[in-house]
Order: sequence, then structure tokens, then C-alpha cells
Amino acid sequence: MERVSKHNYYLDIAQTVSERSTCLRRRFGAIIVKNDVIISTGYNGSPRGRQNCTDIGSCYREKLKIPRGERYELCRSVHSEANAIIAAARENMLGASLYMCCTSPVTGEVQPNTNSCMMCKKLIINAGISKVYIRDTADEFREIDVSEWIENDDSLSGALGY
Repeated sequence: MERVSKHNYYLDIAQTVSERSTCLRRRFGAIIVKNDVIISTGYNGSPRGRQNCTDIGSCYREKLKIPRGERYELCRSVHSEANAIIAAARENMLGASLYMCCTSPVTGEVQPNTNSCMMCKKLIINAGISKVYIRDTADEFREIDVSEWIENDDSLSGALGY
């Protein structure tokens, strides 16, 4: 019997969290882990009390054909990373890891090559999180050292999307 790696264990949990998403475009789930303890979870969805895109049956950004990674001010959802950060105390996030998975709302399949948007990168940096793990397939993932986001400041490039 082969035991699942610790990183894939946490990514499996993040993938399950993504199933709570109310986004019609992509479902994201995130968990924050420190010292092998899950600190918080988050998925993308409308702020509490507001109607979700799944309730309304449409996505405003989709209607306008806005590419991923752009014009998030028009999105109804709070991102999974932001929701996980909101639900945690900062002292618990210092040096922690964030695990993230994106799945298709239609097929449920993992969406490879995703990343945090510029806004969420800033939140992750300020929260004191040190590593981000992003699932690309059932067994493969990327490990990102958050210090790379500080050193390679993509907010200065003028490039949109991710």
C-alpha cells in the first residue's frame, strides 16, 4: 500500500474545498497549513449574503468575454486565497503554506497551469505565507516560494492575466 504524499494530501483537501465554489467559470479551493495543522480553508464565491453566480445563472465577466486574470473588480466572487486568509489569524499564517486547486465547474477536472492573481499574490505576501502549492494534475503540482513574488514583482510588468 502506497501512502499519498503530504503535499498531495493537502492538495486533495483543497480540491474538495473547491467543490463548494459558486463560480461558473472556475472552481478554486485553498487551504492554509502550518506545522501540519490546517489553519483555514476558502473557496471562490460571492460575499456572504449576496447572490452567487450559480444562483443568478450567469457570470458578468463571461458575458463581457473578459479573459481570465483581468478586470476582477467586475467579478462577484471573493477568491479562494482571500477567503482562506480572511478566516485565519495572521500569527497562524506567518511561515505557513497555502495549497490551491482549480477545477472545471462542468467536468470537475483539475485545471492545470493556474496561479494566484496579482491581488491575491499581494494578500499572500502580506499574510506572511511562505510557500504556495498549486495542483496541475492528480499527482503533479508546483511549489512556489513566495519570496519569488516579492523579488519578481509582476505588478511592474504591465502584463495582465496569469
